[in-house]
Amino acid sequence: MPSGSSIDTCMKVTRGYSGGEERSYPVATVGNFDGHHLGHRSLLRTVVETARRMEGTALVLTFDPHPVKILAPHVDLKFLTSPEEKLQRFEDAGIDEVVVLEFDHPFASLPPETFTEMVLYRGLHLRQIFVGQHFVFGKGRTGNVASLTVMGKRFGFSVNPVSPVIADGGIVSSTRVRKLVQEGQVDLAARLLGRQYAMGGVVLPGAQRGQELGWPTANLRLPVERVIPPNGVYATVTIWNQQRFDSVAYIGSRPTFDAGERLMEVHLLNEQQDLYGESIEVQFLQRLRGDTKFPSGADLSRQIAVDVERAKAILQEHRSALSAG
Repeated sequence: MPSGSSIDTCMKVTRGYSGGEERSYPVATVGNFDGHHLGHRSLLRTVVETARRMEGTALVLTFDPHPVKILAPHVDLKFLTSPEEKLQRFEDAGIDEVVVLEFDHPFASLPPETFTEMVLYRGLHLRQIFVGQHFVFGKGRTGNVASLTVMGKRFGFSVNPVSPVIADGGIVSSTRVRKLVQEGQVDLAARLLGRQYAMGGVVLPGAQRGQELGWPTANLRLPVERVIPPNGVYATVTIWNQQRFDSVAYIGSRPTFDAGERLMEVHLLNEQQDLYGESIEVQFLQRLRGDTKFPSGADLSRQIAVDVERAKAILQEHRSALSAG
């Protein structure tokens, strides 16, 4: 595959592998890293620390598109992180280079031995690779840690199995986090992510119903490829221009007004900002309630007042916990 780099950051992004490029003592891990949860962070930290100790290069091998999109296109897989966010989190972790491998049917049909020789040995000249204990790869997922270890000895690199991270009574995984977010348990998901689950977008013009009710909102279209929490009301923090604002977010189709389209509406607490056309990020702290059709706008407005007070208490508790920690 040809190689080339993109995005102007300290971290290099290479599309494909190159046999001719020299990297000082390459130390790698491989995976999709959707969510950048506590397990991912632990693995990346180990790669970076090892590369620094050896005065080498910390590498991540990842795939585009996600293998599920090719191998099981009928599965409607949703993601916890956007491609841009994933790259930013790699850079924040100290990764020197991300190698993006194009995942298609010919690539998926490579036997484990071919992938190891062509990509890891001849392409990247790896010296060490860190993978999860249950890592599988190659055609039919027939390669595993044991076979990779044997091939690593042949090609001159060491294979380091890494134990999973355990939190809240189970293994931390992207699948587990997705399930929690889809169930509205965003507070539990945050414990596995090590941060609040977040989504963002550009604020759209709205019908001004929130303004009429006394609760002006910034409206966002829901990203189609992201994991979306269920309809309802959430205590949130909104990030705009690197500033943090306490907020309440609603996800749904506004059944009180029979509005139809599912959106996210965000109300900033104790703030009034003109956000039309601005990019914002919404971080979810806790679900307050599900979606409800109210008899009137006045009834909805009274419930929003209750939601706001609950959100204020949750946000204050969250700040106190951060200060204590």
